[in-house]
Amino acid sequence: MSNTVSRRAKRNELLSFLFITVLLFPVLSVLAVASYGFSVWFWQIVFGPPTH
Repeated sequence: MSNTVSRRAKRNELLSFLFITVLLFPVLSVLAVASYGFSVWFWQIVFGPPTH
């Protein structure tokens, strides 16, 4: 019985790891870069482009 639970636990852990590395981290990275770009764009709309 413990072998089956252990096998299920390993499978769930592997699926969780794959979900995090293949889907979650790339999506969060894209969202972070997009939100930074949006904030810079909005800042320039409100305060104008950078000057020398």
